[in-house]
Amino acid sequence: MSKKTISTTRAPGAVGPYSQAVAANGMLFVSGQLGLDPATGKFVEGGVEAQAERALDNMGAILKAAGLGFSDVVKTTVLLASMDDFAAVNAVYAVRFPENPPARAAFAVKTLPLQGLVEIDAIAVTGD
Repeated sequence: MSKKTISTTRAPGAVGPYSQAVAANGMLFVSGQLGLDPATGKFVEGGVEAQAERALDNMGAILKAAGLGFSDVVKTTVLLASMDDFAAVNAVYAVRFPENPPARAAFAVKTLPLQGLVEIDAIAVTGD
């Protein structure tokens, strides 16, 4: 099995002992992305919509570092601090996946890292 770690400064560094993404056996596994600004390490202002947008920007930067894009994503998981935010996050998410969206799970959790409002991870196909 070939395994390659993917990293970019255009997305926040890991807040623990994990990689931004790992490519293995034709798949890219992108770790959960929060709404953190990679330049400041702080959450963007503007509530859950802004955090969802930034989380997807971070994911896009990681995908790009691997030579991929949102159209290569086959599965995501959306974690929410509150299920009340589902519709707002869904609207932001739909912009990134307008056609043939990936399979997805979405659910609320008790607490997200650093008290975030939304976290999104992804699995993409690399074509390797």
